[in-house]
Amino acid sequence: MTRHRHLPNDDDISAFRDALKAAGVRPIATNQADPGKPKRDVQAHEARRNAAVESSAPQSSGRTSDGRVEAVRPSEYLEFSVPDLPWRTFSQLKRGQTSWQAGLDLHGYTLEEARVELESFLRDSAGQGLRCVLVVHGKAWGTTSDFPVLKSHTNTWLREWPGVLAFCSAIDIDGGTGAVYILLRKRGQ
Repeated sequence: MTRHRHLPNDDDISAFRDALKAAGVRPIATNQADPGKPKRDVQAHEARRNAAVESSAPQSSGRTSDGRVEAVRPSEYLEFSVPDLPWRTFSQLKRGQTSWQAGLDLHGYTLEEARVELESFLRDSAGQGLRCVLVVHGKAWGTTSDFPVLKSHTNTWLREWPGVLAFCSAIDIDGGTGAVYILLRKRGQ
């Protein structure tokens, strides 16, 4: 069975456009969807990055250690929660149902820069009263290691940070096993 498609003539197209105009239909201004998530604060990101780059001396006073870390596989799912965190809260975090309010991408940082940047980001986020944030650590193998260095260290650092109630690998749309959602302690907790 063949279908013959009716091609409109110029008068039909003109009449259609006139009808749309009379109805108040306007062309869309942009061809991008609104994901419903806050846009990245470029100024805050640049300020943190500049502060990390300007500090030439390694900071050993941070809250996260650079000691031995447990190596994780690139596709390994990460998860951690404090013992008294409600199951429902952690379950919502793991399903990606807790919306994140700020994000940090650690791609391109050295290990020390990533540690400083992560600490600064967590401190700033807690200071702003944010509840959930996203950190993209990636899954790349280290140049001198046979495991993903930033992912393994991020896993260890977040377990040590006192303001972290829970974290888990993100859902695919937010980076999958190359990113983590972090649930932060509320002020006064």
